[in-house]
Amino acid sequence: MNSISLEQAQACLDAAVAKANKEFKRPICVSVCDSYGYQVAFFRMDKAPIRSIAISQQKAHTATRMGMSTDAFLNRLKTDNIDIRYFCDPLMTALPGGNLLVSKSGEVLGAVGVSGLKPVEDQVITEMVAAQFVGLGE
Repeated sequence: MNSISLEQAQACLDAAVAKANKEFKRPICVSVCDSYGYQVAFFRMDKAPIRSIAISQQKAHTATRMGMSTDAFLNRLKTDNIDIRYFCDPLMTALPGGNLLVSKSGEVLGAVGVSGLKPVEDQVITEMVAAQFVGLGE
């Protein structure tokens, strides 16, 4: 299984921070993990909430482990009436704001997680990063 490069991860961090500054004008924490759910890169903007450090990491981790965005995972939990504890992974979260990073050929190379804004706003940022990532090449 291939994984995201450090250069690609840095580009994802930069894109997320730029979007947060331009569109929301509030600080975020952004984490990028590899295809196994382990952190590759992290950035905390000045004055971003401390609690958002772990939350951003958990969102990226969850996206790779579940193979879907965290908002889709939240919908699955609700639809199937499943408690998240059934997955036996204390690092997982169903808060929106985590998204897969997929290659042009459809291979999952990692994930991005954002925290610090409203969950729906975090999700908007990760969706933009994921869409731009496909253009970064393989």
